[in-house]
Amino acid sequence: MEALIKVRGVRKVYPHRSTGRDLVALKGIDLDIAPNEFVCLLGPSGCGKTTLLKIMDGMIKPEAGTVTVGGKPILEALGDIGFVFQDVGLLAWRTVVSNVGLGLEARGLPKEEREKLAAEYLKLVGLESFATYHPYQLSGGMQQRVGLARALAIKPKVLLMDEPFGAVDAMTRRGLQIELARIWEQNRVTVVFVTHDVDEALFLADRIVVMNMADVVKSVSVTLPRPRWTTDARTNPQYVALRTDLIGILESSGAVAGGTI
Repeated sequence: MEALIKVRGVRKVYPHRSTGRDLVALKGIDLDIAPNEFVCLLGPSGCGKTTLLKIMDGMIKPEAGTVTVGGKPILEALGDIGFVFQDVGLLAWRTVVSNVGLGLEARGLPKEEREKLAAEYLKLVGLESFATYHPYQLSGGMQQRVGLARALAIKPKVLLMDEPFGAVDAMTRRGLQIELARIWEQNRVTVVFVTHDVDEALFLADRIVVMNMADVVKSVSVTLPRPRWTTDARTNPQYVALRTDLIGILESSGAVAGGTI
């Protein structure tokens, strides 16, 4: 199958003015991501995961290399990409439905049409009854669901997610993982999801790209049956074996691991 996202030779360097020594964030990454694939970038903090994600979104430019989406250079493909941040960044003065419609507004859709679409995506994430609320009236988990609805409302081909559940408690995080998996089963949008949690990656991904020291260490296929929330996947011998292998890969590459890195 032809890759939807192609990353070729992507290198990123951040100059360090006080020491004069450059920080190499990405050494020269090659990566293919198929249409409808759910890929997790797994690795310790500072290994280049978020930098790679931001280059895929066109937020920052690499020193070398290219990224294409559907054969188009990244800057021509930005309309096909949605982004969900860890800090969801909702606008406090706007209602929930207005926040979800923000990307649609930027595309020039009339108010009535964007509110209709925003309401549909709020229903998808289970927040249709909170449309007229403001962000401060929502829990952290609910705010993340609004951010997800906002990203999906533009109907992207690619959804980029930068540790979106990292700031919530464990129970809320589990609920959000299930919600995301359920929505992905329905929509099958291509997802690239940054995490440093082995169990989160195993629950969500079709494939886990292990990163450390500004490079890709290994790509691991996850063939656990879906949907994974209907049973306790962690009791599956295949899950246990994959988890052990991933932790071994991280440890051998120099990352500190133990379920959560």
